[in-house]
Parts: sequence; structure tokens; C-alpha cells
Amino acid sequence: MGKQVIVLGAGIVGVCSALELLRRGMTVTLVDRQEPGRETSLGNAGVIARSSLMPFNHPGLWAQLPKLLKNDTVQFRYRWNYLAKNAGWAARFLLNARAPVFKETVAALDGLIRLSAPEHLRLLGEAGALRRLRDTGWMLLYRSEQAWNGSELARRTYAQYQVPTQALNAAELAELEPALSPIFPRALWIQGSYSVDDPHEVTAAYADLFRRRGGAFTQMTARAIRRDGQRWTVLGADGCASLSADRLVVALGPWSKDILKTAGIGLPLAFERGYHMHYSGLEGANLSRPVHDTGGGYVLSPMARGLRLTTGVELDACEAPARPEQLDLAEARAREAFPLDRRLDRNAWLGRRPTLPDSRPMIGEAPRHPGLWLALGHQHIGFSTAPGTARILGELMSEEGAAARYRAFRPGRYL
Repeated sequence: MGKQVIVLGAGIVGVCSALELLRRGMTVTLVDRQEPGRETSLGNAGVIARSSLMPFNHPGLWAQLPKLLKNDTVQFRYRWNYLAKNAGWAARFLLNARAPVFKETVAALDGLIRLSAPEHLRLLGEAGALRRLRDTGWMLLYRSEQAWNGSELARRTYAQYQVPTQALNAAELAELEPALSPIFPRALWIQGSYSVDDPHEVTAAYADLFRRRGGAFTQMTARAIRRDGQRWTVLGADGCASLSADRLVVALGPWSKDILKTAGIGLPLAFERGYHMHYSGLEGANLSRPVHDTGGGYVLSPMARGLRLTTGVELDACEAPARPEQLDLAEARAREAFPLDRRLDRNAWLGRRPTLPDSRPMIGEAPRHPGLWLALGHQHIGFSTAPGTARILGELMSEEGAAARYRAFRPGRYL
């Protein structure tokens, strides 16, 4: 087994993977164009929750399509030209909303999240970042009884996979989160889950732990990858700088698609973009945990920086210019639910969530490319599932576990 490994991408998935491979005795170099955690891993809601086993493409999506395709909701917006260019991906995404595929995806994601949570707790302790952790769970809020009834599939799925939850009426919700406006007759409290008050700082703490344990970090913009004999080489943007190792792990999130093209690999990846903005609360109003306003189409999370408002999905090209409309709509809906004060950031943050047609990540060796390993495509749940992804990758690269255990994530299902 090759002992020298390059991990390309220093988001939460890449950093956790680098730490795990280092723990298994490999010599690991972590590579990114920025310091760790400065891209997609910077802007999420900070939730580590069992409820993340529910993919966006579930059987109930079909009934929601007429509303979503109007292209005017907070939950979902898209560029017509991007959707037209990626019609094949969209068709496969919808086909994977069928019940049999949905059941397979839920089972796979549940196993990945179950594996990840204790690994997060271990890493937070070893990195000295436990102060970032909350164990108050998070909440799904419903603006009507009709919306509550429409979430029955999710509640049945949570019960089937023993996700601890508690149904709340308006009075019970007000007792737990008194700053919320009384517009939610129903809520579902996802218990046995965690959140953090700064996902970037957690990723940075893990990266610091990696360095302290002897791992190397190289800041470099990767232009291409190629196989040279028995080794893999990463070429820098200037065409001169390069790194090589026995094995290469691509964990570049949304940018994995372009880098893999240079090795002749076409990745069926789309970009679910999203925005965030921080706010203060009027007269010190705050929350005890993240809340998802299912009708408003946003998540509001208490962070060290302030209250972070994160939006739903925007389907568009990875590097397309930001569009403020979705965040403006989300803010308007959030102000109906919570006494937000002023914006704390000069500009909205824009992130890209890389999504494969079945909403499962790829974890494993690329077919017909010995030594090239993939850990990518984590859609909205990269923060929840990164440590579990790293464990699986470590097992597979160390040949300690049967690959059949992780068939649901095998790259060969699309490559």
C-alpha cells in the first residue's frame, strides 16, 4: 500500500480525511488554494443531525414540483440556461426520488451520519474545540397544520431509523424558544443532535490538529492532475509547481468536477448554491438552537458571529455571479418569525453544495484509475458526514473493511 497521500481540498471533508489517513500511519499532504475551511465549509448552518438522512429528492418531491418550478420560492430557485444544460442530471435526480432508491439512500445516509457523530465528538475533544458544541438539537418549524401533515413521510422515516424527536405545539415551542413569533402552530424538535457556533473555526481547529500531528499543508491552486507511472501528480495553476504521491484523494467539493476532467473523468455533479448573512437580534433576542422554517425556506442558527440566516437551493453554474433575490426573500420571511435587527456582514456569503443525482457522496477508488480516491458530493450534509466519510475512506485505503459494506457510496455507480 502506498504510504504517501495527497488530499486535494481542505474543507471539512478533506481535513477529516487527512486526519484519518495520518492516524493510520500514512504521510499526508493537504492541499488547497486557501487556508482550511474558507470555502463551502465556512457557510453552513453548523448542524450535526440524524435528521439529515432525508434527501431533497424524496417521493414527496413530485407533488412539490409545480410550485418549485415557478422559480419564485425561497426554498428553490434556478437559472433556466443552467437547468437546460444539465437536463440529464435533473432527470436522474428526479428518477432517484422513487421509493426504492429513496429507501436505499436513507439507509446509506443514516449509517454515514451514525458513524460521523461520535467521530466529531472525538475530534472536537482532541482539537480543543468542544466549547463550540451545543447538544440542544435543532427544530423544524411549520406555519400551518397542513404543512405539518405534509411532513408525515419525514416523521415516519425518522421513527423508522430511531431518530429521537419530540412534537411540539405552539405553547411548548414558545417555552423552548420564546423569541420566535407565534406563527408556528407545530414544530418538531430533533433531539440527540448537535450544532456548533462556528463551522469554519471547527474545520480550522481540525486542520491545526492535523498539523500538530505531523501533517503538511500546502497552499496551492490545483490546475490539473495526472498519473505518472505509479504515482499521481497535482499541477499548480502556474504550470510549474507540482506535488506527487502514491495516492491522491480528491475532496474538492464543487471544484472536483473540473479537476477530474483533467484526468478524463466526467462527474455528474450539480451545484446547489446557497447564501448566508449574519444579523443581530433586536434587544438581544436569540435562539438556543438552529431552527428550520420549513415554510419560509431558510435556517436561522445562533453563531459566534451573530444569527446566521442560510437560504435554500439555487441551481446555477459554480462560478456564476451572486444573485441577492433569494437572500432578500429569506430575510423577509425570517423577519416574520424572529425579531432580526441589522445585517452584520458587508456582503452576503455564497457557497456551492455539490450534489450527485442520488444525493449520496462518492467514497472510494475511481474505476480504472488506480491510486485515485474520491470523497466528494456531500450536498447539504458535508459537515454532518465528514468524519464518517473519513473513516470509510481510511478503511478502504487500508484494506481493513469489505468494500461491499459501502456499495451505496461507490464511485463506480456513475463513473
